[in-house]
Amino acid sequence: MKRALLIINLGTPDSPSYWSVFKYLREFLSDEKVLDINPVLRFLLVNFIICPFRSLSSSKIYKKVWNSEYGSPLLHNTKELTKVLSSKLPNVDIRYAMRYQSPSIKNVLDAMLIENPDELIILPLFPHYAAATTGSVYKEVSKCLGEKWVVPKVTFINQFYDNPLFIDAWIDKAKQFDINSYDKIIFSYHGVPNSHVDNVYQDSLCSDNDCELGITEKNKFCYKATVYETTKLIADKLSLDKSKYEVTFQSRLTNNWLDPFTDKVLEELPLNNYKKVLVFSPAFTADCLETIIEIGDEYQELFVEAGGEILDYVPSLNYSDKWAESLINIANLGDNNV
Repeated sequence: MKRALLIINLGTPDSPSYWSVFKYLREFLSDEKVLDINPVLRFLLVNFIICPFRSLSSSKIYKKVWNSEYGSPLLHNTKELTKVLSSKLPNVDIRYAMRYQSPSIKNVLDAMLIENPDELIILPLFPHYAAATTGSVYKEVSKCLGEKWVVPKVTFINQFYDNPLFIDAWIDKAKQFDINSYDKIIFSYHGVPNSHVDNVYQDSLCSDNDCELGITEKNKFCYKATVYETTKLIADKLSLDKSKYEVTFQSRLTNNWLDPFTDKVLEELPLNNYKKVLVFSPAFTADCLETIIEIGDEYQELFVEAGGEILDYVPSLNYSDKWAESLINIANLGDNNV
């Protein structure tokens, strides 16, 4: 059987210039899965308020991390991961695309389908299902494939938050740190609006389903429930007591997003004599602005100003060998399945 694998990440501007960032943010925020408000209001907000102002500040931040040779860290890490996967699976056509900007899902799918695969595996690099990430990828892939005359068998991976090899990949990353030397371990996940997790449920709200306590039939696609489960699995492997770690959420746009907020928690920790902190971000499988700048720079400065001493960050999985092995397992492309 001729199989093809498409890994998909969120996206990045083509350059750190104001207009490239504007173009990227406009495409991203115009997605109804991301900003689920009245379409007319969304158009006005995105094009005349958010993008004109945020593009300026975001452009400055992108310039801090931009590499003249390979561009943004997210793009570089995704490219390198594709190379590692291809070296391990030489008989599988493996490519990468971005949900927003380049290379687009449409263009990459067009090129892959020319090769006439028997099966096309779509693997968004988001461990936890969320409408704004995996759901949006599914929408775009379905739109592109729906225009084709011939469509092969399609396998879509919607989440892998509890895959044992994925958990092991994070444990491997943690080996470079003396876990017991830290006063507190923070698991910081990208936030989402409360309405996004509430929409998962037909007859209740996220807050009614004890998502912090475990996975059930009702909450198995709830972002909040799955990030807590990932945290528990990593913590158990590291033999962490429950009092040693905490789940938080970063990158919020408003206060009506999942809490507790990472920045607020980090400000409060030194007041309780937690001076040395280690941060994991298991929702980010590739280092990007949210990890390099938000955690590595902004939260580091905030923590020290609040009286903390050391804030270390566990690097993302990026293109590590164990991460590649876990993706092969997730995509069911092991030796006996290629």
